[in-house]
Amino acid sequence: METNKRKISILGSTGSIGTQALEVIEKLDDKFEIIALTGGNNVDLLEQQAKKFKPKYICVGENAPRKPEISGVKVLCGNEGLEEICSNTENDIILVAVSGKIGLRPTLKAIENKIAIALANKETLVMAGDIVMQKAKENGVKIVPVDSEHCAIHQCIKDISQVDKLIITASGGPFLRKSVEEMKSATVAEALAHPRWNMGRKITVDSATLMNKGLEVIEAHHLFNMDYNNIDVVVHPQSIVHSAIEYKDGSVIAQLGLPSMHIPIQYAITYPERFEGIKSKSFSFADIARLDFEKPDFGKFPSLKMAYATGKIGGSATVCLNSANEEAVFAFLNGKIRLYDIYSIVETMLEQHSAVKSPNIDEIFAIDKEIRLKTQELIQKITQTSLK
Repeated sequence: METNKRKISILGSTGSIGTQALEVIEKLDDKFEIIALTGGNNVDLLEQQAKKFKPKYICVGENAPRKPEISGVKVLCGNEGLEEICSNTENDIILVAVSGKIGLRPTLKAIENKIAIALANKETLVMAGDIVMQKAKENGVKIVPVDSEHCAIHQCIKDISQVDKLIITASGGPFLRKSVEEMKSATVAEALAHPRWNMGRKITVDSATLMNKGLEVIEAHHLFNMDYNNIDVVVHPQSIVHSAIEYKDGSVIAQLGLPSMHIPIQYAITYPERFEGIKSKSFSFADIARLDFEKPDFGKFPSLKMAYATGKIGGSATVCLNSANEEAVFAFLNGKIRLYDIYSIVETMLEQHSAVKSPNIDEIFAIDKEIRLKTQELIQKITQTSLK
């Protein structure tokens, strides 16, 4: 019997977004057929997922410890495997939930093949937003954001030409009520103790520094073609209002919900339809009781200011911001630098970078590689100085 199941592939099925997406799909098992799952080097979990959800393809990273063998499943490898999956027009939609620059080329490949995108990869738009959105427009491909903030804005907008302002909310992270001195001495465990969201390690550190919000501002600029001067950030500790928009007549429309990624993931992969899901019918205004809002402290969290400035420059400046920040975050997670060093490292790299106005994809990757090497050298100097 022929079914109308939506055929989906998940790039990054073993990560935080990927595993939650599979929970959503399991709840809606009559709505989806999984074509492919990819898990990088997490072979054990990928095998478990493949046995349970029975995809036609799985893909492991080039440095995976072993190549899994599962009856009836074709095993692919590395970036070529990801691009092969994204070239398979059997897919109706591809959820891009891999972390880092690895998501960019597969996303473009899917767009070229006119496959809809549910986007949970920040780097794709931060590094190459102009290229990606232009390609999507040329190919008539819908990109639905998975980030709770952009998903909220997407749900609020009926006619973007009537929208005057985007209002992106931020929880404020674990250091909202901490002093700069406390942030300077913060441990990795303290930075990873997010008060509201359960996310991967890198994005959780970005949330602690508010760089995550800065990257979201850049994403919003590209997704909704909105000028940076018309994108505001407001701190909202309860994380109930996920974002809002202000129309030209002054009307403000907000999207509210519990701080759960299941909801935006489900919205993105089922769009434009809606179904009862894992978190359905679980919101109560009375239980929430109060909602607080305040302006972000740009002095305490300079990442946000850097992101706005970098976004306005455009071109390869945002590549530099992303690459330098990612290397600095990894260094912090590995105990090489302090949390507050992330700011000075990114600022130094931005000051040294001469932005290329309209880089192509190959130039973007070359610049990314160059910035990472220079950032690693700077981190090494900082580490050697701190040891003296």
